[in-house]
Amino acid sequence: MFKKILVANRGEIAMRIIRACRELNIPTVAIYSEADSTGIYVKKADEAYQVGPGPVKGFLDGPQIVALAKRVGADAIHPGYGFLAENAEFASLCQASDLTFIGPSPQAIHLMGNKVEARKLAESVGVPIVPGTEGGISDVREGLRFAQKIGYPVIIKASAGGGGRGLRVVRSDDELRDQMDTCSREALASFGDGSIFIEKYIERPHHIEFQILGDRHGNIIHLGERDCSIQRRHQKLIEIAPSLVLTPALREEMGAAAARLAKAVDYDNAGTVEFLLDQEGRYYFIEMNPRVQVEHTVTEQITAIDIVRAQITIAAGEPLDVTQSDVHFIAYAIQCRINAEDPKNNFRPCTGTVTAYLSPGGIGVRIDGAVYKDYTISPYYDPLLAKLTVRGRTWEETVSRMHRSLEEYVLRGVKTTIPYMKAIMQDPDFREGRFDTSYIETHPQLLDYEETIEPEDLVLAISAAIAAHEGL
Repeated sequence: MFKKILVANRGEIAMRIIRACRELNIPTVAIYSEADSTGIYVKKADEAYQVGPGPVKGFLDGPQIVALAKRVGADAIHPGYGFLAENAEFASLCQASDLTFIGPSPQAIHLMGNKVEARKLAESVGVPIVPGTEGGISDVREGLRFAQKIGYPVIIKASAGGGGRGLRVVRSDDELRDQMDTCSREALASFGDGSIFIEKYIERPHHIEFQILGDRHGNIIHLGERDCSIQRRHQKLIEIAPSLVLTPALREEMGAAAARLAKAVDYDNAGTVEFLLDQEGRYYFIEMNPRVQVEHTVTEQITAIDIVRAQITIAAGEPLDVTQSDVHFIAYAIQCRINAEDPKNNFRPCTGTVTAYLSPGGIGVRIDGAVYKDYTISPYYDPLLAKLTVRGRTWEETVSRMHRSLEEYVLRGVKTTIPYMKAIMQDPDFREGRFDTSYIETHPQLLDYEETIEPEDLVLAISAAIAAHEGL
């Protein structure tokens, strides 16, 4: 097993990795920026070192991180998600520096991280794909010819990266002309790669992803699926497991397809194979994420398998300690992303100081977060504050438990998505499982929730207003 692991990330995922290492008795090294120096994960790691410059660049500086790992005696690096997690060059640099990259091989990252190449591979092993351009596309005329042939709507995608950046749905020639350059520029700014491609857009599908685990001994299994259809502008808000729409036969077929794709690249470590499931029950591969996902918690809750622990033991060369026949669902689970955003104001990110914090508890309730009273939310990072995950024996029990937990959750000082999530849990369509990727857009009434203003918050707001006025 590893002597020491450097966690090349921050926030809640850094805390998640540190916890797994603590259970394995592995010392940890955290990195932080000056803006993040008071993070809980910094305090919980055995060692912590500042990287820079600025709030973000240090987390993206592979040579600096590798040099630090070598200097402090770490023999492995866990990248979490985001930042350098899907950077094949960083994985190669770790490898060349005699450091274990806790993730798949650089070759697998390179192949599966490029959506165009991943589509070609999926097609070659018999996994259905959405009709699309066969490679990167830069000429508007070529894009127009494809769209006119396949029919609108189509979706423009960045060949690299994800998270909704460099991605647009277009429904006409004019929109395609307007958006191709925009997507390319956005992709270049976000991922350093401006190449794009075009696919047929599947209307109102379910977004279904299968969790994969593979070791270095040729064993690959899946841990079932997650339904990530509750999303806004391709950013996931709520994830559930297992899906309410998959039959056992379809689950087995899709899971086998996901594992087959992973085997085709000799995949090891954790990964996710993502599909769209249309209204007729046909599924299509869209991409593979060669890293741990934000929403891995719901799979852990229904299978009792620790995915981050498995990442570490796999990277250390150990074989999987479970087989496909050992994977059983013991519950339903829902994850809500608690973001510092104002849903009523077009989900505008919010900054400020947390003036009160009290997390929910009770049977089947899990919090993954890095927020606390007096925590300062800066504008430099993703607005995710915490992930609230609950499990129950039935879907109905799980939804009720989530609603109760959201009611208990106290997080004041900034606007959050908590009241919006409560509204969703009470929506009849959601409770009956009637949702797909169009759910947020087709349920605008959920934004009509009532906001409660606590007396302490009102006093602070008045004090801030007075101070601002006196400073004029």
